[in-house]
Amino acid sequence: MTDLRRRGGGGDTDNSDNISDKEADGEDRLACPGEAESKDVAPPSENTPHCLNKALEGLPPRWKNYWIRGVLSLAMISGFFLIIYLGPITLILVVMTVQIKCFQEIITIGYRVYRSYELPWFRTLSWYFLVCVNYFFYGETLADYFGALVQREEPLQFLSRYHRFISFALYLAGFCMFVLSLVKKHYRLQFYMFAWTHVTLLIVVTQSHLVIQNLFEGMIWFIVPISIVICNDIMAYLFGFFFGRTPLIKLSPKKTWEGFIGGFFATVVFGFLLAYLLAQFQYFVCPVGYNSETYRFTVECEPSELFILQEYTLPAVVQNALGKETVQLYPFQIHSIFLSSFGSLIGPFGGFFASGFKRAFKIKDFADTIPGHGGIMDRFDCQYLMATFTHVYIGSFIRGPNPTKVLQQLLGLQPAQQLSIFNTLSSHLRERGMLPPAGL
Repeated sequence: MTDLRRRGGGGDTDNSDNISDKEADGEDRLACPGEAESKDVAPPSENTPHCLNKALEGLPPRWKNYWIRGVLSLAMISGFFLIIYLGPITLILVVMTVQIKCFQEIITIGYRVYRSYELPWFRTLSWYFLVCVNYFFYGETLADYFGALVQREEPLQFLSRYHRFISFALYLAGFCMFVLSLVKKHYRLQFYMFAWTHVTLLIVVTQSHLVIQNLFEGMIWFIVPISIVICNDIMAYLFGFFFGRTPLIKLSPKKTWEGFIGGFFATVVFGFLLAYLLAQFQYFVCPVGYNSETYRFTVECEPSELFILQEYTLPAVVQNALGKETVQLYPFQIHSIFLSSFGSLIGPFGGFFASGFKRAFKIKDFADTIPGHGGIMDRFDCQYLMATFTHVYIGSFIRGPNPTKVLQQLLGLQPAQQLSIFNTLSSHLRERGMLPPAGL
């Protein structure tokens, strides 16, 4: 069809431009992902520590991979405990580091697959958009959770008041730079990469922001969901390794129904017990706040009803089995069952999505950062989906009006507005009998 179009319409003065555009499109098509391009993606290199390789030499490949994954998993879990011990600031910095690494891994795949080595400004603009989006999200968080600090510092007041306008202006500058960078022979390829960058930002940056939002609700909302996904990943692997016989999904041939079902039951039990353990400690259940006097994060509060033991009546069948009519539980343990169920039944679809992505571009892993595991994105493909669910769950079933945020907003009003609200609130409380009449 292209040849026929090129032969026809010789008298059209604009035809040469049309042909040039079509030729450019043809060149862009050569750069689209397919059978030829995928070979440009570098295969993962062998980066297993030499001492571990030497200790496991002689083992069959299946068992060697099992031990490599096991040892590295234990190392990562130990690091996770250490990060939790170091507190909220360290957790936030780790989340930001993971976000940047995941972004880099996905952008690098696009860079190689689409052969975008000569595209002007592509990498610069990708990282510029990452900075812009992070500025927007973290600025929103600063205004939400650190209102007292913002009100105290005049430069922060200006940035907070015009935050969204500044964020939009920064993004608009990047958008204009992209338009100015368009090159005739690479139009389609450049728009491919523009879309690739924005989808990556949506998947990685937005989800990591939700992880931090969950953290500020209390470290338990950060630790339990992440631990649930880790547990499900480990238990599904173990059940599949030892008992797996029935393939689960074609996208991941090594996944089995035995691993999927075994991982579900093990994860629900694990989540229930972990919730019971953490709910006892104020350090984990209190929302993360900021003390403007000491300039430090604080995790001190009166625990909410979610984290106070309550008595529940057991169903008749369970009563007969256990010989008990009631049981004492933290309400959060009930919520942990729903979190665990999502993490076990729906969470793995984040991994299946990542598997489909990797198969589409004929790569085994996103990177080779962690021996036996692949890249950072390979470990966090389910975590991002879980973070979104946790955030939605908190907003739908847990979070109520926050007095601290309301007070921060009131302090930001003009004195006349504050006085008007005070008079209205006083009248309302007198009507309810909570304050004495005005004449007394």
